[in-house]
Amino acid sequence: MPYYIYKITPGATSLMKRLEKIEQHESYKAARNSARSMRGAGEGGEGNYTIKVMFADSELAAEERLMEKREEQILREWEK
Repeated sequence: MPYYIYKITPGATSLMKRLEKIEQHESYKAARNSARSMRGAGEGGEGNYTIKVMFADSELAAEERLMEKREEQILREWEK
C-alpha cells in the first residue's frame, strides 16, 4: 500500500476541509522525508495549512480517513 502526502486547508466549518494530494510514495521513509521538507519550507510562507502523510489502499480511502471527524481525547486529571 502506498503512502500519500496531502496538503489540508481548513474550510468554512470544522467539518469542511480542502484536500490536495501532493505526492505518493511506496516507502514510509521517503514519504516522511518529503513531508518534513515540505513542512520546513512552508514555515515562512503563506500559512494556514497542514501537511499529513496517510497510509491507505487508495486515494479515496486516504481522503475518507482524513475527512472523518475524530473525537477529542479525554484528558485525565494527571495528564493536564
